[in-house]
Amino acid sequence: MEPDNLALDRYILSLSRNSDREPRVCFIPTASRDSADYIDRFHSAFEKLPCRATHLTLIDPPPADPMIVVSENDIFYVGGGNTREMLAIWRRCGLDEALNEAWRTGKILCGISAGAICWFEQAISDSVVEGELHPLKCLGFLPGTGCPHYDELGRRETFHRCLAAGNVGAGYGVDNCAALHFEGTQLVNVVASRPGARAYHVALVNGQVTETVVRTEGNEEI
Repeated sequence: MEPDNLALDRYILSLSRNSDREPRVCFIPTASRDSADYIDRFHSAFEKLPCRATHLTLIDPPPADPMIVVSENDIFYVGGGNTREMLAIWRRCGLDEALNEAWRTGKILCGISAGAICWFEQAISDSVVEGELHPLKCLGFLPGTGCPHYDELGRRETFHRCLAAGNVGAGYGVDNCAALHFEGTQLVNVVASRPGARAYHVALVNGQVTETVVRTEGNEEI
């Protein structure tokens, strides 16, 4: 999403455990209905980086066996778009289970927008009702609630309101150009590709919504 700033993409590649070859990165554009333009932009960006880039389309045309693609790659980069529709497609073809197995064996799952929040138990999403923000049940690999684009109008307010009403649990609000890095379910780092981009832990304490800037030992701008 930042064609002139691939800092977050480089950070993701730096996490690969394969030292004997370039990591294999698979872009999953389901949330954008396998947009050809989005796929082209992904390849245009990642061809500049030390990796082998490919993509997995599930809509047009669907693969014979997406599980084979999962087994052949090291990093899975999920694009933005309609989170609810994306998860429904994944569940129909079993990709949700394949990605869960990949994660448990140490492969890297990442993404932006829909591709960032899908891993949590719940999310604040605009894919439930078009033009509105509502809670959405997600994959549940990570505990709590994820809210992307936290510095955009309405996101913070909706997360706070849903949390106070008991519709979602505590979780994280993440500004554009910021990212959370988990190992398993443990948050180990927060990185940002521009000054001022932050992530926040949002929780209900004694009936009041509290918001705390997340800091870890590795908290950094890259």
